[in-house]
This record gives sequence, structure tokens and C-alpha cells, in this order.
Amino acid sequence: MNKKYNLTLMIPLSMILIAMDQLSKWIIVKTMSIGDSFSVIGEFLEITSHRNYGAAWGMLQNQMVLFYIITLLVLIMIVYFYKQDAAHKPVMQLGLTFVFAGAVGNFIDRLFRGSVVDFIDTKIINYDFPIFNIADSCLTIGVIILLYEILVNENKEKKNADISI
Repeated sequence: MNKKYNLTLMIPLSMILIAMDQLSKWIIVKTMSIGDSFSVIGEFLEITSHRNYGAAWGMLQNQMVLFYIITLLVLIMIVYFYKQDAAHKPVMQLGLTFVFAGAVGNFIDRLFRGSVVDFIDTKIINYDFPIFNIADSCLTIGVIILLYEILVNENKEKKNADISI
């Protein structure tokens, strides 16, 4: 029987993800000037020091108060969904943990730096993808996990419930 909430795994995981995000950003801030770049894997992957004063892809530039409010609301909603909907659902708990860590990581930047430190620069088939960071990756991974949980696992639960009726 699985636990209702697996906090002994999810809390340390979120702390590790946030620490990785903040450490990587600290290294970028301390060792690179804005705009500096170096190749990791040819043109496919570069580390480029960049600051984002907006949201994803630079939308809503310099709207920090709005981002503070939205982030706090999102964090409250994540905790609510964790408590209300994720009981006995370890995949949903994992997805929410990743989203939580990503939101906290970028919130720390906005709060203490006034911008988000981005540095992972990829080019995929001639498309120069927007520069991002570990917190952004956590948000993306978390959303993918949640979509999987909602679209695949919950459909299985509904089918199993229909069979047992």
C-alpha cells in the first residue's frame, strides 16, 4: 500500500532542485558578464549569461509586483492541489514537486536579483530556443508529468472504476 503523501521524498527533492537552480545561477552571476557565452556541445548547447526581466520568452517585462503576486498564488495552488488531489498519487506528487521547485527557483531570483538568471542556450534544427535555466526546466518537466498523470493515469483509473461497477 502506498503512502498518502510521500513528503520524505518530495521535500528533499524540491530542496535539491531549488539548490541546483540557485547554485548554477550563482556560478553564472559570479563568473560571467551578461552576454558572455561559451560552447558546451558545438552550436547545439551553449552557456550564455542572460537576464530576463519578464516571464517566459521575455513577456511582460519589468512587471515584478505582478510576478510576485502570481508566483505566491501559484505556490498556494500547488500546495492546495497537493493536499486535495494528489493523495495516493505519487506521479502527481512528483509533478507538483517539480513545478513547485521551478516556481520557487525563479521567485528567489526575482525577489533578490530583480530579474531571472537564464543561461542554458540551445539551438535545435536552426531554431534558437529562448535561453532558460534549471527552474524553467523543472517547470516544464513538472507540467509534462502532470499532463501524463491527468491524461494517462486518470483515464486508467476511470476505466478501472467502470469495470468494477
